[in-house]
Parts: sequence; structure tokens; C-alpha cells
Amino acid sequence: QVQLVESGGGSVQAGGSLRLSCAASGILFSLNAMGWYRQAPGTQRELVARIASDGITNYADSVKGRFTISRDNTKKTVYLQMNGLQPEDTAVYYCNAERGTKYWGQGTQVTVSS
Repeated sequence: QVQLVESGGGSVQAGGSLRLSCAASGILFSLNAMGWYRQAPGTQRELVARIASDGITNYADSVKGRFTISRDNTKKTVYLQMNGLQPEDTAVYYCNAERGTKYWGQGTQVTVSS
């Protein structure tokens, strides 16, 4: 059974930081591309950052220079360090694992107040 469990969400003021974590089980973690997506009310889910199995990363333009995705294959965990948070970053953040099949976590709320 595949499980992706996110943690680290919360409420911060603009300019603050949060670190999201996603612990995976039931998958060959090191072979999966891992990603963070987000969905704000009334919008479509969008890619925030992705890290491939070989460590190559890519980011949405809106978060480049502020967010950093990383992975620890020994802990089967992917992280999203978010600095310089802005109100427009407010959303539910979802962890994603992909290797042909996509798996999703339950999401964690991030709220940024001005």
C-alpha cells in the first residue's frame, strides 16, 4: 500500500518560511520522481517543484529563487523549503510520487498572511 504523508504546513506572515516534508512508503522511493503541487481555492492544481530520481530539479517560475526541493532516499522523504512566502503562496500543498503511476498525499495547508 502506497502512502505519502505530508507535514510541516501552517500559517505564517509574509516573508516567513516553512519546510514541508513528505514521507513515503510502499514505493521504490529512489526510483520515483517526487514533486510538490499546490491548489488554491477555485484554481487548478499546479506544479510547484519536482525532483527526478537522478536529482535534477525544476520549479514553477513563481517560486524560483524562493523554494528549494530536496530528497533523502535513505529516509524516503522529500522536502520543500519555502522562503520569502507571499500571500499568493496560500494553498493546499500535495506531495506526488511518479514512476509511470502517480500517487498523491492527502495535502497540507499553507496560509500566508500579509
